[in-house]
Amino acid sequence: MARTKEQKKEIIERLTKIMAGAKSMVFVNIHGLKVSDATTMRRELTRNKVGFFVAKKSLTGLALASKKYEGVIPTLVGELGLAYGEDLIAPARGVYEFQKKFKDRVNIVGGVFESKYMSKEEMMGIANIPPLNTLYGMFVNVINSPIQGLVVALDQIGKKKVA
Repeated sequence: MARTKEQKKEIIERLTKIMAGAKSMVFVNIHGLKVSDATTMRRELTRNKVGFFVAKKSLTGLALASKKYEGVIPTLVGELGLAYGEDLIAPARGVYEFQKKFKDRVNIVGGVFESKYMSKEEMMGIANIPPLNTLYGMFVNVINSPIQGLVVALDQIGKKKVA
């Protein structure tokens, strides 16, 4: 059923509001995704404080045209969903998890990160950044490694002097 001009105007306003409040957005092709799978994805994203909105590409394009993002907008293909959030990495990571789960039905096609348009490859790179707690653990391990090496070396020296 076709939408009226008023409904289209409301959708564009909602998209504009979403874009104003989001620190990052991911454009998602959801062609062939079952309603039950879409509901599961939406619930999981919401649990991770990521919003998800589906709109026509033409309406999304009109809303994007009103924003002054740097770079070139990626080609928006298929049935388009928009994952967005306050966290810079959470939308990309959340969609990427479902892309692995629902192969060929959920695909990242690009996005906006720090007010710049990003390609599919760039958004995939962002999606692969580990969570903050994992990064903290990796950092502690890097700091701990030389100390641990020193302790092992001193232990070996002590064993040689005793023997």
